Amino acid sequence: MAVIHRRPSWAISEALATPEDVFLNRRAILAGMGLGLAAAALPRRARAEEKDPTADLYPARRNEAYKLDRPLTPEEVNANYNNFYEYGSYKEIAANAQQLQTRPWEVAIGGLVDKPMTIAIDDLIRKFPLETRLYRHRCVEAWSMTIPWSGFPLKSLVAMVAPRSDAKFIRFETFLDPKMAPGQNDFLYPWPYVEGVTIEEAAIDLPFLVTGAYDKPLARQFGAPIRLALPWKYGFKSIKSIRKIDFVAEQPLGLWEAIQPSEYGFWANVNPEVPHPRWSQARERVLQTGELVPTQLFNGYAAEVSHLYAGKDPARLYM
Repeated sequence: MAVIHRRPSWAISEALATPEDVFLNRRAILAGMGLGLAAAALPRRARAEEKDPTADLYPARRNEAYKLDRPLTPEEVNANYNNFYEYGSYKEIAANAQQLQTRPWEVAIGGLVDKPMTIAIDDLIRKFPLETRLYRHRCVEAWSMTIPWSGFPLKSLVAMVAPRSDAKFIRFETFLDPKMAPGQNDFLYPWPYVEGVTIEEAAIDLPFLVTGAYDKPLARQFGAPIRLALPWKYGFKSIKSIRKIDFVAEQPLGLWEAIQPSEYGFWANVNPEVPHPRWSQARERVLQTGELVPTQLFNGYAAEVSHLYAGKDPARLYM
């Protein structure tokens, strides 16, 4: 029986793709873009190669199914433009984020599962074969980047703990330590950071538990030691520095949804035709170039995810 392979809608032909040796050579990219000063702007501790118990796992095998329609965002740019409110409400938080202590670190996985566990992060990372995927990232603030994430599919973790039939959602929670993360002293935010997805969303291949980027363990400002990547949703859904994962029956209330539900709803699927209450989502600013480009439905992953939302109220799916 013949097997028919269909190219994902967000993939481009190999002839048009940026060659791997070009986009992974970050020094060459910087020189060509005139961004040499960006590397100097990196905090010394962020630039330094940190010793990590899982460093031997990188670079992880590249999953060729995940391609991009634009070059990767250079690491030196990406590492200096981050949302991480635990360390400040501005983008240049890389230096502050070095306060994040990633060892020892445990992840508690429980709720409506048959095999609950609390596991050290290094043991969790080594439970699954790691791979590298090239993903788009679209912020609700209308800027975008492209990233070589390394990690493993969320569905692999789901299978490991065997959810019960009454588990309808997965609730993710980050750490709570105001001494380590000064931003958590801000009473305006309902700490710790919480986000969630449906069991159906978690069952497809796209949701990715990220443990590394740019061929090494995850930098602190990226959400070390483990974060979530949901490339078809706005970036605030992709929770950083995960400490707790619970399988629950009720829809979780995320931090941003708790603050302003009319602007940051549970679903948060990218749609250029549904504006944020205070700005358009029709275009996005490419982080490394400043170019404004059209935003794609589901951030270019419509063929992979649109079936998840059939029959749901379209007015609620995007904000």
